Amino acid sequence: MLLLRGAAGAWFVVVSENYLTHGGQGGWWRLVVGVLAGASGASLLIGLLTPIGVVAGLIAIGFSLSWSLLRAPVFLNEILAALPSVIVAAAVFLLGPGAFSLDARLFGRREISIPPTRQSPDD
Repeated sequence: MLLLRGAAGAWFVVVSENYLTHGGQGGWWRLVVGVLAGASGASLLIGLLTPIGVVAGLIAIGFSLSWSLLRAPVFLNEILAALPSVIVAAAVFLLGPGAFSLDARLFGRREISIPPTRQSPDD
């Protein structure tokens, strides 16, 4: 989980840097996408509020893909370029932050307990 979360976080930080440093069309929407992606990447890298960070990253990807003015020249100009990051972010969201995260330190690890099956009276 640490490697998966780190890869997704680093990708969002690079996308944020791309949106914040390369000017172009889009105005303040470009700034919004850059800040959302940066906050998402930082959240995933340190493992703090991971589900919220994933949602922020997915919103940033949604914004960048929905408006043609915001498309970055290298990373998000094609839907296929964003697809692996969406899949990894969804996996991190569904699996949780993992043992080596601030979420695990602050809130405890998530345990799933499966109750035993009930025996029917005929058995």
